Amino acid sequence: MKAALLKEIENLEIIDIEKPIPGENEIVIKVKVCAICGTDIKVYHHGHKLIVFPRITGHEVSGIVAEKGKKVSEFKESDKVAVAPAIPCGRCWYCRKGQQSMCDNLETIGYLYNGGFAEYMRVPENAVLNGCVNKLPENLSFEEAAIAEPLACVINGQILSMLEIGDTVVIIGAGPIGCFHSQLAKINGASKVILGDISSERLEMAKFTGAKLVDMSKENIKEVVKEETEGKMADRVIVAAGAKEAQETAVEIVAKRGSVNFFGGLPKEVPFINLNSNLVHYGEFFITGTHGSSPVHNKIAISLLANKRIDGTKYITHKFPLEEIKQALKTAEDKKGLKVIVIPEK
Repeated sequence: MKAALLKEIENLEIIDIEKPIPGENEIVIKVKVCAICGTDIKVYHHGHKLIVFPRITGHEVSGIVAEKGKKVSEFKESDKVAVAPAIPCGRCWYCRKGQQSMCDNLETIGYLYNGGFAEYMRVPENAVLNGCVNKLPENLSFEEAAIAEPLACVINGQILSMLEIGDTVVIIGAGPIGCFHSQLAKINGASKVILGDISSERLEMAKFTGAKLVDMSKENIKEVVKEETEGKMADRVIVAAGAKEAQETAVEIVAKRGSVNFFGGLPKEVPFINLNSNLVHYGEFFITGTHGSSPVHNKIAISLLANKRIDGTKYITHKFPLEEIKQALKTAEDKKGLKVIVIPEK
């Protein structure tokens, strides 16, 4: 089979390798679509502590069950599926408490296991047994199903943000995650959604969300939020950008007893921000973070996409064959679109 093998940092080659064989509790899927995540770009340039090279990366995957192990009964060959890449162990304290994204033994497809930038991908036993493989409704395309994973993370983020009906929600960062947050906030009952970014190009692409758009390179978002809320400020602030300035701004625009979600992580070289803790002390607001999702969030994401509560086709702006994966990564890195997808099958 054809695969994009990352031999070491920035050494990515299309090669022929043996098609994977499933263990008795595993499946092998024929990959139809693998979408590019920002993490894929980071791994390409910098590697990751969990990756041992060589590795096939890519974790936003949809496809068809091509082969299954002899003990697999839940799936049959030809089933259309999407795979949640973060695999909980199901046995640790956090898993048994229902907090699978916090699993002490979390494993990830595309890191510890070969991922979806290939014609076929083996789904490991723990992923099959712990609900990481979801069958797809007939009306949901493989392209839309592949982006269920980032939407699942957004679902987790809004649960952690404690969003309530009638809230004013501010999202900083108008990439695909920010757009997902904008649309999901409305579904969850937000009365007003404000989406800010320093990139006018990003904001132009985000018009379909229906959020109030704020060009933070020209407008003071603090003043905009103050005016929109009659001085109360935002009930929920979600930072969907990996920028310390955005996180510092978030704590200045949140309402009393509101919440701030640091959805976008900071580079490990500069992980600290300047935080006026008195704002937290007197405002009694909550600061939380989001870094992933659980299998149940992926199942909900697939349902939202299948029922067109969120139109996944609005997010997919570029498509590349596997042979052009380097160009696909560059397109995503340059933020020329929203979601860039790779299609292994010719």
